[in-house]
Amino acid sequence: MKNQDSILIFGSSGQIGKSLIRMFTKNNYRVTAVTRSIHRKGYQIKTQSNYGYLELEEVEHFTDENVSKLMKKSSVCINLIGILFEKRENQFNLIHSDLPALLSKCAAKNSLNQFIHVSALGIEKASESKYALSKLSGEKKVKENFTKSVILKPSIVYSVDDKFTTNFMRLLSILPVMPLYYSGKTKFTPIHVSDFTNIIFNVVQNKITGETIECIGPEVLTFKEILLKILKSINKKRLLFSLPLPIAKVNARLFQLMPKPLLTLDQLKLLKYDNVVSHKYKTNLDFKMQANKKFQDEIKRYSYNWTSGGQFSKSKIDNIK
Repeated sequence: MKNQDSILIFGSSGQIGKSLIRMFTKNNYRVTAVTRSIHRKGYQIKTQSNYGYLELEEVEHFTDENVSKLMKKSSVCINLIGILFEKRENQFNLIHSDLPALLSKCAAKNSLNQFIHVSALGIEKASESKYALSKLSGEKKVKENFTKSVILKPSIVYSVDDKFTTNFMRLLSILPVMPLYYSGKTKFTPIHVSDFTNIIFNVVQNKITGETIECIGPEVLTFKEILLKILKSINKKRLLFSLPLPIAKVNARLFQLMPKPLLTLDQLKLLKYDNVVSHKYKTNLDFKMQANKKFQDEIKRYSYNWTSGGQFSKSKIDNIK
């Protein structure tokens, strides 16, 4: 039997998933969190919820039968699954296009109230990026398969659990220099995970359907500005220098050989394009869903992990440029 206050989440072990579990269970929604390995991820997910409101489901293979079985008990499905680099050929298409297509078809077949699919901002012009093309393909299939779908397109989502700000804090705390790609001029509109979680919660609460929403934070920052704010937060001075594109491509080719690449050629292509509103779709502001958390204020709350002297160290840098 379908529970009208039951949320099914795919991709629940990441920063957005864990924040969503906290938000929904705190507000008396029952959450089913899908993971491919309960033994590896279960302990992280279980600690996020109010007691009695979370159910874990281990699904190794995503098939129509397995997914439909889970959806029969839920009223809303949220897909957070995404990757930033491929470990094998065609993985972008499998994760970003084929999987959303399967989930949205099952959502239509099982008459869900909503299917919420998280895509990405600023990908429309990046036609040479496999990541961007796979995301756009997934959006198209979701819209075709289920009219009650909502596609959310956030800029960089950051928090203490992310792999963006924390990676740069770690690198900038060790390395004396940091290269800037495209002179560090690429623009972003970073949004804190709690603000993004509030947007998703409001989409469910207000029963919004059939919309594509670009989700942005309160500031437009260049990549260089982001690095400078991170440096200020960890109390460090580092040399930031522009790397010529041919050298950047060689750099990316070497980095993408690593198990967890710092940069890939595909990501370098994506960095050419600003990660800001396209004016093609509505934004969270059009739905009166504010995202007010400022980047510098929020990263300051956890940057002490990479600061010499830790949480109670005194700032040596008041104004870094």
